[in-house]
Amino acid sequence: MSGGSPVNARHQPPRLVLASQSPRRVQLLEMLGLRFGVAPADIDETYLQGEEPAAHAERLAREKAEKVAADASDAIVIGSDTVVVLDGAVLGKPRDDEDAVAMLLRLQGRTHEVATAVAVVAAGRTRSVIERVQVHFRPFDARTARAYAATGEPRDKAGAYGIQGFGATLVDRIEGDFFAVMGFPVARFVELLRGHGWCYDFRGLVPCPERQP
Repeated sequence: MSGGSPVNARHQPPRLVLASQSPRRVQLLEMLGLRFGVAPADIDETYLQGEEPAAHAERLAREKAEKVAADASDAIVIGSDTVVVLDGAVLGKPRDDEDAVAMLLRLQGRTHEVATAVAVVAAGRTRSVIERVQVHFRPFDARTARAYAATGEPRDKAGAYGIQGFGATLVDRIEGDFFAVMGFPVARFVELLRGHGWCYDFRGLVPCPERQP
């Protein structure tokens, strides 16, 4: 007899698909050593009347994942969305460097919330969660804001900063998950996978023990 037993095909993890082209989300999934495809979802991101920002992020994360999953029923599909909120107002991506400077000066010396939602669709079921983080900016002046905007880093980022880059120098401290501020709460993602029966073991996905015969 040969050593070991054949692997049951039904215990092989489905392929992973990220319903986003965000470089930060791609980077974090790659950091985990996961193999995945990228299929950005084109959805309407307009706010519903009276919709709370974090609920908006969760709805979009679910819609992105479900839209891609409709054409990839054999896959585990991941959706995510992030909002930056100050005094109840959502700060989106800046229109230009001038708009970035204006956003940064609103944030300086104050605390704002970053809410990132992640959704996972597998076998026709959707699970989602919201991670909220309090981010405290240090005080800085317009010269600093303009110099940071000139790096180009704020242009494609909600709130006009990236905590994983030059923007880290603007942050005094955070309360919560650093990766959620980047745009993808890694620990919550792993929890959602477990809810679908797949466990992360630092090499990839394996069936959680309760799924094994």
